[in-house]
Amino acid sequence: MELRARDLAVARGGVPVLQGVDFALAPGRTLVLRGPNGSGKTTLLRTVAGLQPPLAGEITGAGERIAYAAHADGLKATLSVDENLAFWARVFGRDDIARARAAFALDELRDRPAGSLSAGQKRRLGLARLMVTGRPVWVLDEPTVSLDAASVALFADAVRAHLGQGGAALIATHIDLGLDADVLDVTPFRATARLSASDEAFL
Repeated sequence: MELRARDLAVARGGVPVLQGVDFALAPGRTLVLRGPNGSGKTTLLRTVAGLQPPLAGEITGAGERIAYAAHADGLKATLSVDENLAFWARVFGRDDIARARAAFALDELRDRPAGSLSAGQKRRLGLARLMVTGRPVWVLDEPTVSLDAASVALFADAVRAHLGQGGAALIATHIDLGLDADVLDVTPFRATARLSASDEAFL
């Protein structure tokens, strides 16, 4: 099933940000969102993920099919790597964490408390959560923050594996991940309402 947005308008704090957004994301494909900081990419992703309602338009193929990852890693600091992955696996009714742990090079850290990990290690663990959700559409906001080049490559490989299994990915990133991806520049969809500098800091 495609993830599709039709004539979508989104807002941040009641202020219109984007309007008239149309896209379709088919299984096995990646759509990369581009645009300068403050252009509305985060707001669009949050709306697609169901964290806030759209101002107008329609989103289909989302709902319980979405796994969302943003700037917070979603980890419990006192739990180990394995315990964090097992917790999220249980939330989504699953129990296999070994593949996710291996995909993000976390095997040697499996017994380490998440609170003791470096920023990059925490980010890898946060992204590994995606693989234990079993959800087909990954919606990701700047997923490579804090990752070194080797870890970015691990993430790109995980996305390719996900696509190869019929999954899809909607990603806001300034990094070239080396994926065969379609690109949507959100700049032409900027809403006509004027935004203050403080508003733009949170889009």
